[in-house]
Amino acid sequence: MATNENLPPNVIRQLAKELKNLDESPPEGIKVTVNDDDFTTIFADIEGPAGTPYENGVFRMKLLLSCDFPQSPPKGFFLTKIFHPNIATSGEICVNTLKKDWNPSLGLRHVLLVVRCLLIEPFPESALNEQAGKMLLENYEEYARHARLYTGIHAFKPKNKSKSGAISESTTALNVDQSNTVLSENMHLAPGALPTSAAKALSTNSQDQNAALSDPVVGASGAPKRHAATTAVDKKRMDARKKSLKRL
Repeated sequence: MATNENLPPNVIRQLAKELKNLDESPPEGIKVTVNDDDFTTIFADIEGPAGTPYENGVFRMKLLLSCDFPQSPPKGFFLTKIFHPNIATSGEICVNTLKKDWNPSLGLRHVLLVVRCLLIEPFPESALNEQAGKMLLENYEEYARHARLYTGIHAFKPKNKSKSGAISESTTALNVDQSNTVLSENMHLAPGALPTSAAKALSTNSQDQNAALSDPVVGASGAPKRHAATTAVDKKRMDARKKSLKRL
């Protein structure tokens, strides 16, 4: 098992400083769990941004730091199942910040904000989940329906509601990242892939919702099947989501 002994003393000091700052002043919608004995694995809970199919869900992820960090980027993985073009079914995260656009001067806060902004603005052109990427480009409402279903089944429930500025802080990180060549070229949403479309998707009739619960794609992921006894709970959950999006 990796420990702090795998990292140089100067890197340990820098990480300790960053992690303390993240703990005392966490980014909007992100909570980092710190293990003082092992800085090479960093866990974070990311709250789904308002106005996205991931709203009302909390997703756990981890960053793995190699022994030559920060010269090489950390590797990111979602531990919570999520339907997203840039997150593989294995949980691997595909974002240029963690690949060829990595810069040793980038801090953990910036990395976490960039990961969260992926939930606001996916990049289907560089999809790890090809099904999600194709669906986002061709039929946003269907993509949003799948993503909401995964969120309802797999994500944790937030203890507190996000502040109204939840999207703006993550978007700020994305704007900073636009200085990187590839990200600036790929900052395009699929036609109709806007929060208003997601709200429209929530207006689908009850028959569509029942069909979603028996979706074979989700069943293949190993998600538990719903029983008739939970129908009332599901209806209350969907009504709550509708009320949240009406405020946008």
